[in-house]
Amino acid sequence: MSRALHVLDRAGFGAWRVDAGLAISASALILAGLVMVTSASVSIADGKFGAPLHFFWRQAAALVVGIVCGAVVAVIDPRYWERFANVGLLAGIAALSAVLIPGLGLEANGAVRWLDLGVVTFHPGEAMKIVFVVYLAAYLARQGDNVRVYARHTFVPIVVFGLVGTLLLAEPDFGTVVVLGFTLLGMLFIAGVPLRTFVAWSGALTIAMTVLAFAEPYRLRRLLTFLSPFDTPYGDGFQLVQALIAIGRGEWFGAGLGGSVQKLFYLPAAHTDFLFAVVGEELGLVGMAAVIALFAVLIFRAFVIAGRAFDCGQPFNAHLAYGLGLSLGVQAWINIGVNIGALPTKGLALPFMSYGGNNLVASCLALGLLVRIDRDARGGDRR
Repeated sequence: MSRALHVLDRAGFGAWRVDAGLAISASALILAGLVMVTSASVSIADGKFGAPLHFFWRQAAALVVGIVCGAVVAVIDPRYWERFANVGLLAGIAALSAVLIPGLGLEANGAVRWLDLGVVTFHPGEAMKIVFVVYLAAYLARQGDNVRVYARHTFVPIVVFGLVGTLLLAEPDFGTVVVLGFTLLGMLFIAGVPLRTFVAWSGALTIAMTVLAFAEPYRLRRLLTFLSPFDTPYGDGFQLVQALIAIGRGEWFGAGLGGSVQKLFYLPAAHTDFLFAVVGEELGLVGMAAVIALFAVLIFRAFVIAGRAFDCGQPFNAHLAYGLGLSLGVQAWINIGVNIGALPTKGLALPFMSYGGNNLVASCLALGLLVRIDRDARGGDRR
C-alpha cells in the first residue's frame, strides 16, 4: 500500500486537494439537479416516451460524460489552454458559423442552435461560454498592464465579443449574448480597467442590448409580458404566470418532493428553463434559498481560488477562475430571476441543475478548470 501511494504521489496525484466549499456546493447542486429533473419530467417522459425515467437516464449519461471531461481538463496544465486560447476561439467561431449553414444546423422552436453529430447534438453556444472566458483570460494575462492604463487595449475583446454576439444573434441566442456580455464587463472590471473606460463600455453594451431587445417583436413582447404577465395569463404571459403559481403554491416548505401540480403539463419547460419554479413548488422557499446559497458558495469559492492564483503569480489562472465564476453566476442569476418574475423570460439553463447535456458538460468543464487552478495555486504545480 505504501509503495502504491508513493507511486501516485510521484505521478502528481498526492498534490491534489480539492477546495471543500467548491466540491460540496457543486456536488450538492448536481445531485439536487438529478433529483429535480427526475421529479419534474416523470409525467412528461411517461406521456411522450412511455418511460418515466427517460430524462433522468439521459441526464445521468451526460453527467458521466461531464465528469470524465472535467477530470481530463483538471489534469491538463493550464498553460496549454493559455497557449492555444486563440485557436480555441477560432474553433468556437467556426462551430457557431457552421450552425448557420443550411443542412448542418438543427432547428427547434424557431431557433437554429445545434449541430447533429450523429449520436449526440452539439450546442456551440454552450462551448463558447468556456472558450470565450479562456480567450479573455489569456488576453488579460498578456495585456494586463496596458488594459489598466490605456482604453484602446480594451477594443480587441470588445470586437471579438461583437463578432461572437453577431453569430449568436443570428441563431438567435440572445441569452448567451447577455451571459457573455456580463462576463466580459465583469472580467474587465476585475482586471482594473480605468473607471471611465468601464463605464463607457457598460453604457455602450447596455444601449446595444436595449436596442436588440426592442428590435425583434418577440423580444419586445417578452419584455412587456414580464412587466404585467397576468394581463395575458393564457397568452404570452402563460409561462411566467404558471411559474409564479408554482412558487406561490410551495409557500415555506413546499408540497413535498414529487408533489408539484404545475409540472403536470401546466408549466412549459418544467425540467429545463423553469426547473427552479418546480423547486419552489416542491421544496418551498427553504428549498429555493438552499439552491441560491449553494450557488453563492460556489461563486465565492471560485473567486477565492482566483485570488489565491493572483497571489501565487498566476495571472492567467486567476482571470480564468474569475471568468468561470462570473459566467456560472450570471447564468444562475438570470435563470432564477426569470423564474421568480424579476427578469424578462429568457431561455437559459440553470447550471448543474437544468436538464440538458451540453450545459451540464460545460458546467463540469468549468468545475474541472477551477479544480486545476486551485491545485496549482496551492503549490501542486511542479514547474
